[in-house]
Amino acid sequence: MDILNSFRPMLAVLVSLVAAALILISGRRPNLREAWTLLAAGAKFLIVLSMAPSILKGQVMEYTLLALTPGISLQLRVDAFGLYFGLLASGLWIATSFYSIGYMRGLKEHAQTRYYFCFAVAISSTIGVAFAGNLLTLFLFYEILTVSTYPLVAHKETPEALAAGRKYLVYLLTSAVVVLFSIVYTYQLAGSLDFVGGGFLKGKGSLETLRILFIFFILGFGTKAAFMPIHEWLPSAMIAPTPVSALLHAVAVVKAGVFSCLRVIEYVFGPSLLSELDLWWVLAYFVSFTIIGASLLALAQDNLKRRLAFSTISQLSYIILGAALVTPAALLGSILHMAFHGFMKITLFFCAGAILVQTGKEKISEMNGIGRRMPWTMGAFAVGAIGMAGIPPVCGYLSKWYLCLGSLDAKEMIFILILLTSSLLNVAYFFPIVYSAFFKKEGEAGPAARADASWWMLAPILVCALMSIILGLHPDAFVRFHQIALAVVANIKGF
Repeated sequence: MDILNSFRPMLAVLVSLVAAALILISGRRPNLREAWTLLAAGAKFLIVLSMAPSILKGQVMEYTLLALTPGISLQLRVDAFGLYFGLLASGLWIATSFYSIGYMRGLKEHAQTRYYFCFAVAISSTIGVAFAGNLLTLFLFYEILTVSTYPLVAHKETPEALAAGRKYLVYLLTSAVVVLFSIVYTYQLAGSLDFVGGGFLKGKGSLETLRILFIFFILGFGTKAAFMPIHEWLPSAMIAPTPVSALLHAVAVVKAGVFSCLRVIEYVFGPSLLSELDLWWVLAYFVSFTIIGASLLALAQDNLKRRLAFSTISQLSYIILGAALVTPAALLGSILHMAFHGFMKITLFFCAGAILVQTGKEKISEMNGIGRRMPWTMGAFAVGAIGMAGIPPVCGYLSKWYLCLGSLDAKEMIFILILLTSSLLNVAYFFPIVYSAFFKKEGEAGPAARADASWWMLAPILVCALMSIILGLHPDAFVRFHQIALAVVANIKGF
């Protein structure tokens, strides 16, 4: 493997940190403050995208921040998997930045400078998670992400928002202790924390020790991925402004949790050791419970953002299920679903925010007839709903197809049944919203909107909905998600 020493990974992290400082300085000049946000978002994406040609040639980019002791360093290392997550996060940050301007202005939210500052720090730490070359670096940026998103969750500063913020910190900082213990013990066993495609722990300890270590890692990182029953922080965090909810679900926090779980499964333990430990089926059934359980809870939610939150909890477990099945096709579906879910779910959350800005409505029962007032918004919502149910041509069907193929390769038909059941439940909790919006008459509590939201909000909604369709028809469009995902699978040894 050809390793390139380059400052670009560090530059991708730093650009939004510089923007965060400029945002603070420009707090009394809203237009300039928002301009820094947009410029940083575009620059970050272009920097990350510039690495793609080298990574697709099989090269790896490295930049060492600090060498601590033999086997321990703070190092950024861009491989195919890190590039994949980095492209997703930086690309969707552009859409979220435009959307945030329309949302924050539309609702005349307070503390907007703090909001944009924390947003910039959060996306910087997300890129740090994506490009981390080892467990220690991953942990450092992972916890910066937790701390920087707390003010966003508690942004409204109401008693409910502050309680949600406290719950957020309790769950995620407690899990951080578990992760840190696991990292220290991993170093004691292996003498290294560097990620290796196919893992590096095989033969480094007894099977019983490695089983316990694996469980600790999954519980630690799985808290941020919102596995049931350690998920409650996520629905509670829906008190946050809608762009923050979109950031949590589609780009940063929960995706960082899932990304970290996959790093542990594929780059610390590896498929071969996971099979040897006989833990793959435990993990697969554990996340299958989350897939179905969260979908059933979504059916009972009248608050639109909470329904979307439980949908996210369910869909994230698809990604872990694909990794747990220990087949190349399932892992490919898992990785593709990271990006596809990101585009579909951010579309749905953006639509929820547009409805709130235009009507003040948050409850699904109050949205009858809203599609006639906000046709573009609810049309985009329909696209996201179709994709989440796995119906072509929206991209969600493709990742589910590979997950089903992986289940067949593993000779585990039960997981195909799980995926099909989940898709039917997606239909059950999304399609009635679309039907009510377009085909039911407005009641007394119906929408007050006369039109769709401003173009600051509507343009990102339509772009993300369109991308969800384009990726379903051509998954290598624009940023080559499919090709990069294939490179990730090819680099994992031990299948």
